[in-house]
Parts: sequence; structure tokens; C-alpha cells
Amino acid sequence: MLPKWHIFLGLLFSLLFWIVFPQTEWYYLAVVFLSTFLIDFDHYMDAVLKTGKISLLKALDYHKKLEKIEIAEYKRGIRRRGDFHIFHTIEFHALVFALGLIWLPFLYVFIGMFFHSVADLIFLIYEDRLYRREYFLTNWIRRRFS
Repeated sequence: MLPKWHIFLGLLFSLLFWIVFPQTEWYYLAVVFLSTFLIDFDHYMDAVLKTGKISLLKALDYHKKLEKIEIAEYKRGIRRRGDFHIFHTIEFHALVFALGLIWLPFLYVFIGMFFHSVADLIFLIYEDRLYRREYFLTNWIRRRFS
């Protein structure tokens, strides 16, 4: 899903969160909102590692090129996993949740991340691209080092 959609959906989610929980402090709402799209920082990190360029525009271009390759492969029946994104793993979500039990702001980060991941999941299922993502850090480590 493109960042603009995560920002838009994150804004709607944050507003809904505020309506349901009106006692929530504004800065926690801001944390929820920012977490709904800043989780994608791992996409940027991946592009920087692969291209050696720190430009955000180069990172967006890298992912556009990857998408074109994926579409061409999909048409030929090739289903390969995409790049690994550590912030999108179950283990990372569990870590942030556990930190949220210790320090409240992390709980709001987790809420935003969880919303982002659910939105990604729905999008990937709808687009028949669920196979692209690795959801477990342990699986990625096992495949990478075995």
C-alpha cells in the first residue's frame, strides 16, 4: 500500500480512536497517527541498503521498479517473497507491545503499528500478494542462514 494511503487511513483511524476514547491525550493520538505510517521506515532502510542512496525519492523509485518486476513475474506465475521488512514482523510487534506494558507511549505505537499491519494484510489479500511478505523474523533468519 502506498504511503499516502497509510497516512490517510491512519488519520481516519486516529480520529475514530479519539471519538471512541475521547479522554486520550492529544500527544498519544499523535503517536498513534505517526505509528500508522512511520512503521514503513523499514521499506526506506531496505532501499538505502540495496541502492546505497539515502534519497527518499530514490527509495520510492526503487520500490516502483520492484513493483514492476513483481507484476511481470506474477503474470508469468512466479510468486517470490519481497524484501524483508523487520518492523512488519510478529516478533517486532510483540516487542513493541511488551515495551508498551512497561512504558505507555509504546502501547500507542503498537496500536498504530497494528492498524498499519491490518491495513497491509487486507490490501495484500485483496491484491493476491500475501505471498510477498515474511511475517516472522525467525522464518527469515532460518531461511537466510540455512
